This record gives sequence, structure tokens and C-alpha cells, in this order.
Amino acid sequence: MASISSLGIGSNLDLASLLDKLKSAEQLPLVALQNQQKSYTTKLTAYGQLNSALSALQTAAAALAKPALYQGVKATSSATDVVTASALSTATSGTYALNVTKLTQAQSLAATGVENTTDAIGDGITVTKVQFEFGTTSGALFTPDADPTRTKSIDIDPAHSSLADIAKKINDTADLGVTASIVNDGSATPYRLVLTSKQTGEASSMRIKVSGDPADLVNPNGDPALSSLLTHDPAGQKLQQTVAAQNTEFTVNGIDITSATNTVTGAIQDVTMTVAKLGASTLSVQNDTASVGNAIATFVNAYNNLQGVSKQLTAFDATSKSGAVLLGDSTLRNIQVGIRSALTTAQTDDGSGLTMLSQIGVTFEKDGTLAIDSTTSKTANPVKLGAVLSSNLSGVANLFSGGTGGFGTQLSSLITSYTDTTNGTLTAATKGINKTLDSLGKQFTAMSDRVDSTVARYKAQFTALDVLISSMNQTSSYLTQQFDALNNTSKN
Repeated sequence: MASISSLGIGSNLDLASLLDKLKSAEQLPLVALQNQQKSYTTKLTAYGQLNSALSALQTAAAALAKPALYQGVKATSSATDVVTASALSTATSGTYALNVTKLTQAQSLAATGVENTTDAIGDGITVTKVQFEFGTTSGALFTPDADPTRTKSIDIDPAHSSLADIAKKINDTADLGVTASIVNDGSATPYRLVLTSKQTGEASSMRIKVSGDPADLVNPNGDPALSSLLTHDPAGQKLQQTVAAQNTEFTVNGIDITSATNTVTGAIQDVTMTVAKLGASTLSVQNDTASVGNAIATFVNAYNNLQGVSKQLTAFDATSKSGAVLLGDSTLRNIQVGIRSALTTAQTDDGSGLTMLSQIGVTFEKDGTLAIDSTTSKTANPVKLGAVLSSNLSGVANLFSGGTGGFGTQLSSLITSYTDTTNGTLTAATKGINKTLDSLGKQFTAMSDRVDSTVARYKAQFTALDVLISSMNQTSSYLTQQFDALNNTSKN
């Protein structure tokens, strides 16, 4: 059989165009399958949007179902630059007048200056022991802390006894309770060792003893010996006290309070205060109704978002007379009915009189969304949410988290029945779509193979026809030539 380089060239027929039209006709069922796949994929995406909105609502409902939300206590300061506070759930509500007159300080001592920070101090031979004690100073009397573990000491190696070495040794000893720095005061002997207690308060004053170093011995450079430089005792003070150890002092409703730190716990039961500045402040300890109100607002927003998503997925366009992907979808309709029913079913009255959302100012609007009444009502029974939270917090707690009941508990459980990855209603619908898409995919592959096979057969038949007609044309041309030759011979 002769070879055909281009379909139709042998027969002079438009076989290529005809084959394309036959191929398009054969592929029509594939287009229908693709449209079905697109429809189901769009629906799957819609279910994903719905699941996301449901999850957000469940999270908000679960937050309202937690009893701890309604047990919170908040401490509010009228002057946060003076004092801030936090309260445990067991704190008693009340208002407290505070007046801060002193802030706690850590004692700081400065040694006599030396000429440089690198020369050895002492006899250069003896290992010297420096002991730090902490306690309370009253005039010239030092009373050590009853806890013996607060007394610490370090050894100064004569090979490392310069001012810089001593400061490093002190700072490298983590549990010593003292920090050291070197200050240059600009004098002839400018370098002064400054020692500061790591703990604040009057009970953290320092007494420093030096042993093993001959008192008042001077080294060749004329620097004082270690005992002369570092010994400190209120009875015979050698170091200059630049900052005195001091407690925080303030009053709570006129009662004097002292503390070794600026963080005070126990002055007001189950309240921790942090004092930052001298001055007065009023501290209010009340139930944390703001957090409850915020949680309810989050819940309302999540519900309204679900309504918005549902409306978008079920919209109908009157102009194009076409509906959104979930218009008429039974799964979405059942979810909407279930949630609306749960939110309009009265809860058990715990004696507070609160059984419906509308009683705390959360009401359904005409468009199906929820709204919070945040305006002051002038009726005899105000429904402003803030007023109910202030006057009947326990009732609100029961409304949302009462045992196995409560809107928060019930709605969270209901949404789980929709979104549970094993048996959820929405999950089942999603699995059904995925199964259908899988089946359509297999159908598309099989049909596509059949179309390719059919088109290939058509092409082979057209090629054969092309070759046949081309051959017949060649034979016809040859016979015509032969007949013409015979005719010419006869004439001659």
C-alpha cells in the first residue's frame, strides 16, 4: 500500500476535517462527564466552606460550655502606672484603696577606689576568703537571716586578685546572691567595686567578712589589702552604702502593708499586685463579665458567619434562573434546621429565670442572624447583655454550660454529629461525593480510551480510503494514457 503523508492528499477529499468532526461527536459523552465532575467538585468545595464555618461555631460554643469561663475574676486598677493586679477565681469581689509610699530596693555598696583594675590586691601569697551574709540592719546592728543557706563565700586566688578578677569571680558564682560592677568616678583612684544584692527588701542587707588576708596590708603598688577594701559591717562600715535595702510600703484601705518585693501576694486574698510607682490607686476586684461577654459575641459572630455562608451557597439568581451549588441540598437544610431548633429550645431553669437566649439580649433577626442587644433598655425588665451578666452571671453560666445541658454544650455536641470524621452527616455527604467523583473519573478514563480507539479506527479507514482512491486515480491516469496512445496509432 502506498504511503500517505497527509490525510486526504491522495483522494483530494477533506478527510482530516471529517475526522475532527467525528472525533468531536465521539467526545460529547466525555464533555458531559467533565461537567458532572465539575459540578460535584464545586459541591465538595461548598461542603468544605460549610465545614469550616461549622467548626468555628463549634469552637465558640465549646468555649461557652466551659464552667471556668464564668468563674473568672478580674482585678482592675484605676492607675495602672502605680499598680496592676491579677486575681484567682476564688478572690472575693470588692473595692480597695491603695496608697504606695515606698518601693522596694536592693542594697548597693561601693568600695574605696583603686588606681587600676588589673593590679593584684593583697599580699599576693595568701588565698583570701570573702563571706557574704544577708540579713536586716537596724542602725549599727546587723541581724543575720535565720536561713543559713543564704550565707555564701568565695575564695580569691592571689594570682587572680585584681579588681577585675574579683568582680568576675563574684559574677561567675551564680548562687552568691550578689552582682559586681566597676565604676569609674574620675578621681585619682577612680575604679570602685560596686556590690548589689540580687534580692530586694530590708532582709537582704549585706555584711561582708574577709579572712586569710592580713588586715590593712598594702601591696607594692600601695593598694589597700582585700580586708580593708571589702570588709563591711554596719557596726564598723567600710564600704559606702549607695542604696539602702528597702521594702515596698503601702496601705490597703488604710492598713499598712510591707513587702520585700514589688510583687505582693496575699495582702488582698487571692490577689497578686505588682507595684511600680509611688501614688494612689483604686483596685476593683469583680467577676470577669467582660470575658463572658466577648465569648458570647464570638459565638454570635460565628453563627452569623455560618448563616452568611449558607445563604451564599443556596442563593438563586432570578436573572439567570440558576441556583448556587447547594440550593435545595438536604444536608445543608437539615443542618440549618437542627442548629436553629437547638438555639430556640428552652433550657432547664436553675432558679435564675434564664432559659432562652432572648432573655440575655441575644435575639434572632428577620434574616435569620443573631443580634446582641447592647442598648440600654428603658423597660421594666432590661435585656441588655451587660446588665444580665452583672446581675445574674450564674444564670448565664447555666444557660450555656449547665451540666449536660446549656446552649454551648448542646450545640457543640450537635455540630460534632455533623462534622465527626467517622460518622458525621456532613462527612458522610462528603464521602459520597468523593466516591461519585472516583466513579466518574474511572468512567472518563474508560470512555476516553474507547473514543481514542474509535478515532484511531476511523483514521485507519480514512487512510486506507485515501490510498485506494489515490491508487485508482493513478490506474485511471495510466489507462487514459494507454487509450490515447492506441487512438493515435489507429489514426496514423
